[in-house]
Order: sequence, then C-alpha cells, then structure tokens
Amino acid sequence: MASDRPADRAARDSGTGRDAFFDNAKYLAIVLVAMGHAWEPLRGGSRTVTALYMLVYAFHMPAFIVISGYFSRSFDAAPGRVKRLLTGVVVPYVVFEVAYSLFTRWTDDDPNRPISLLDPLYLTWFLVALFIWRLTTPVWKLLRWPLPVALGIAMLATLSPDIGKDLDLQRALQFLPYFVLGLLLRPEHFQVLRRRAVRMLAVPVFCCAALTAYWAVPRMDYAWFFHRSSAEEFGVPPWYGPVMTLAVFGCSTVLAACFLALVPRRRTWFTALGAGTLYGYLLHGFFVQAANHWNWADHAWFHRPLGEITVTLVAGAGVTLLCSPPVRTVFRCVVEPRMEWAFRREQRA
Repeated sequence: MASDRPADRAARDSGTGRDAFFDNAKYLAIVLVAMGHAWEPLRGGSRTVTALYMLVYAFHMPAFIVISGYFSRSFDAAPGRVKRLLTGVVVPYVVFEVAYSLFTRWTDDDPNRPISLLDPLYLTWFLVALFIWRLTTPVWKLLRWPLPVALGIAMLATLSPDIGKDLDLQRALQFLPYFVLGLLLRPEHFQVLRRRAVRMLAVPVFCCAALTAYWAVPRMDYAWFFHRSSAEEFGVPPWYGPVMTLAVFGCSTVLAACFLALVPRRRTWFTALGAGTLYGYLLHGFFVQAANHWNWADHAWFHRPLGEITVTLVAGAGVTLLCSPPVRTVFRCVVEPRMEWAFRREQRA
C-alpha cells in the first residue's frame, strides 16, 4: 500500500493518466488570471480591489510558469518534441498575435496599427517566453547551479533598459527563474505541499499576504510583479532592480507554494477544464478588451462591492466556459493544430 500516494490516486482517478492535481492547479490559476484582468479598470477606486490585484499578480503567473517548467523536464530537442513546440507554441503565437493586432485596431480606434511578430501584444508574450524557456531547457538541465544562474540573468535584466520590447525579452528573462525552478522540481517536492500541516499553514500565510498587500497599496509599485520593466523605467536607483528581483522571487515562490498546497488533489467538477487552460488564456483577452472598449467601468455600480463581486464572478464563469470541451473543439485548429503536412516523416533507426 506504500505506493498508493495521493498523486497516484489522482492520476488513476483521471482515467486518462493525467494528474488531477495539476489540472486543478492550472484551471484555478487561469481563473485568477481572468479575474485579475477584470479588476484592472477597478483599481483606481478601491484599495481592497487593488490589494487583491497585487496579491493575485504576486503568484498566479509564477505558479503557472513553475508548472510549465515542471512539465518541460523531458524536453530534449528530439524531433517529436520540437514538432510539438512548433505546433503548440509557435503557431498559436503567430495566429493570436495577428488576431490581437487586428482586434486592437478596433478596440483602440487605431486602424493603422502595425502587425509585428517581434512585439508580442497583450497576452501573447507568454507564448514567446515559453518558446524561449523550453528551447533552452537542455542548457538548464546541463548546468550545475541552474537556479542561481537564472536568478542572475533576471537580476541583470532589470539593469538593462535597452533590452527593449523585441519578443518581450525583459519579461521572458525576469520570469525565467520560475521556469527553471519548475525544471528542478520532482514529484516528491509536490508531496511535501500535500501534507496537512503545510496546507493548514498556507491559509494564515495568505491572510498575512492579503493584509500586507492592503498596507502596501499606497507604498509600493505593484508593477514589480509584472516583471516587464527595468529599474530605470521605475525611476529608482539601479541597485533596486536586483534587490527587488530577489525579494519578489522569494515572495512569489512562497505564495505560489501556498496556492499549490491549497489546490484540491482529487477530481472535481473543474478538473477536466485544466486541459484547456491555454484556450481560456488566449481567448479571454478578446472579451476583456471588448468590454474595456465599451467603457463598462464608467458605470458607478461596478465600483460598489456588489458590482465588484459581480465582475469577479463573470470573469471566472467566462474563462471557465472558454476552457470547456466545445470551445476547445472549435479552436483546436489554431491552438493545437496537428499540421502533419508541414513536417517530414520521422526516420526510425
């Protein structure tokens, strides 16, 4: 009976060999992403919403990136894996970068907005970063101290405002340590998070983090959690960048661990939706941009507690729908295309 661990039971419960824990985590993380985007227009009028926004941004993408790194451990540049990288990351990036550029012409009333594959727009930065991270996976697996090296690169990135917007490298480099951390994790590390004591400890940690975020709203620029700007762009001395990189990494890692500790281990009603989180991520941005185009946040009711709760629930329900099987069936041709016609048949030795 020693082998009947929670992870093993979760995998068996899924019926597909998928671990229910990770599907649950990905779904909950993508719901938080959508809620965070829905809260953006409400930040100016509510300290509470801003604090929740800061708290969520401190860990939701780091947790998602850590999981991405964990499932990239087997990447070795073999033809089959490179093919999946191209069809599952590069092709969706090209499609959605063009789609968002055209859509933004309408939402921003800018019919002459250029289309550039070198300047990721809105949500598409993650696909570029994931391509870079996964392509460099063999390098990180080769290094003796990959995490300190990745942290060093992220720290140096904050000192380099000249990196510019090409491929959003600033964000790719600053988020890199979370991906490398995921590469280093093993199943036994997640077993630690599944202990009852750790799960109970996660609750007061989140409560303290929420109170700290509320206190920090007028005192700290939460844009540090976006990982997309250099110290110079924040208007602070250069040494702030490396220091904040380490501080934010420590904070985000602890909160991401607490989030994963609270994720259900068994199959739930939303477990199957975890396989469609990329669909929810890429598609929900169109609805957010359209809603902002119609200036929904100009209505005073949405800035009241009931309105803020309604916006939160609508965002969660909307991204849930976008992760559902019917939506995945419709958009699979651009999110997960097979494209057998584009590749040579693999030669078997």
